[in-house]
Amino acid sequence: MKVVVGLGSCGIAAGAKKVYDELKEQVDQGLDIKLDITGCVGMCHLEPIVDIYYDDGQFDRFVKVKDDEIIDLVNKAKEKNIIEDKKISSEDEEALKKQVRIAIENCGVINPERIEEYIARGGYKALEKCLTQLSQDEIIEEIKISGLRGRGGAGFPTWFKWNAAKVEKETPKYMVCNADEGDPGAFMDRSVLEGDPHRVLEGMIIGGYAIGAQEGIIYVRAEYPLAIKRLEIAIAQAKEKGYLGKNILGTGFNFDIRIKAGAGAFVCGEETALIASLEGERGMPRLKPPFPAQKGYWGKPTNINNVETFANVPWIIRNGGKAFASYGTEKSKGTKVFALTGKIKKGGLVEVPMGMPIKEIIYDIGGGILNNKKFKAVQMGGPSGGCVPAFLEDVTVDYESLTKVGAIMGSGGMVVMDETTCMVDMARFFLDFTRKESCGKCVQCRLGTKRMLEILERIVEGNGREGDIELLERLAVEVKDGSLCGLGQTAPNPVLSTIRYFRDEYEAHIRDKKCPAKSCKPLIHYEVADNCIGCGVCRRNCPVGAISGKVKEVHVIDQETCIKCGKCYEVCKFDAINIL
Repeated sequence: MKVVVGLGSCGIAAGAKKVYDELKEQVDQGLDIKLDITGCVGMCHLEPIVDIYYDDGQFDRFVKVKDDEIIDLVNKAKEKNIIEDKKISSEDEEALKKQVRIAIENCGVINPERIEEYIARGGYKALEKCLTQLSQDEIIEEIKISGLRGRGGAGFPTWFKWNAAKVEKETPKYMVCNADEGDPGAFMDRSVLEGDPHRVLEGMIIGGYAIGAQEGIIYVRAEYPLAIKRLEIAIAQAKEKGYLGKNILGTGFNFDIRIKAGAGAFVCGEETALIASLEGERGMPRLKPPFPAQKGYWGKPTNINNVETFANVPWIIRNGGKAFASYGTEKSKGTKVFALTGKIKKGGLVEVPMGMPIKEIIYDIGGGILNNKKFKAVQMGGPSGGCVPAFLEDVTVDYESLTKVGAIMGSGGMVVMDETTCMVDMARFFLDFTRKESCGKCVQCRLGTKRMLEILERIVEGNGREGDIELLERLAVEVKDGSLCGLGQTAPNPVLSTIRYFRDEYEAHIRDKKCPAKSCKPLIHYEVADNCIGCGVCRRNCPVGAISGKVKEVHVIDQETCIKCGKCYEVCKFDAINIL
């Protein structure tokens, strides 16, 4: 019997390392099992996850397993006496089956630190095919047939970027993987690198061969230590097996990959800023053209794709471009990995065909809204994206449809919001992020985002003025038009999309000095209703002693002392606390 513990970052944070250590100690003392690890299967809300494979080939998945439960669970499983309340529900299994997993097909299945397991599932077959059967042009043509577009931002055709670098005569050429994942709530790249690093390496090597490069660089966030560790292991193993280095597979092709740990600047997700950082300079974008394909790293032809883009390449080569293009829509082919976060019951990583409606992802796969609240909106594309309101939940997730409603695909972040989310404050949050992450090179971005943020801060504090909405819209246009890179050009998107769909909330903040979502502290206060039975629970839980009253009598909140923490509202079992 083999026991596999999910040791992605989410699992470790939930206690999976303690589960593994407890099992390891028992194995060292004679427990008769084979112990192994894997990455995140995507169901982060169920971590720690433990898979038990039986000798007959069957397996059971157990969720939310604690370290003090694991030994009993394993011993009973050996006797086929399953602890049912720890077994994954049929509902969660169905949510997994509704996905189409290409980029993350091996995540949560193989041990990411063992190349043999990757090879056993067809790993490096695509590379072998490319080096022995296909020319550079044939590889690029297969990528073109697939319709693969960059999965890191605007969705530029991958084949076009590869071909642009290939036709350049100057050498050396470079293949760069952009793993600088900085969006709040995004963890797609991290999960792929932690769960299936060889997949990304293989995609890079194929891309390097196609454009005529001999060196690859993975620019990964230093905040991803586990991803870096597993990449280092994978690179060493690939070299040992002859998939990296000199004379790969005896074909005469030389290609090597190294890792560059970035310092975590969001702007370095922009390709020219990333290149500047690679060269040891401050990460600041430059004018294009020339594009990196012509003059990139050290002024040489350079191709840059993100992690998910490279992860799709081996599957496309193995199965054919037409197979990949059979998924998705006419202009948005294949699948897309999304990070479901926010007010969602089943947060985690999902991969679905392009063209799936937003509501299907949120309800059928994500399980709906947390605490059965009302779905209000979803922020697509992170701080560079836009807000899609609930009445547009039938909009499909593809590049064109999202652009039409004022959002973008981006790298795949989906932050779900419910009725308690203030859209003005949400716009303030994302703008605060981009303002801090601005490199400051462009005046409109450096100062424009600051001025916009100041207006939003005034509004949520109850000091909004007539004309603020129009001023925000005017500043947004100027920031977009005057910014050099995608950060500044997209920074106003959350503001513009929330004004577009939730203008009434802005007006309520400004004119009525009210927050409809009852979220902005300066614009709300708590009162005890007449149905209070005087149980004293709110009084005992108030951190500042703002509540007074006798037993079995209606209590009172001192508004001067109240810090509006909401604790009284949370603990009252009789709905006797009103938010006004």
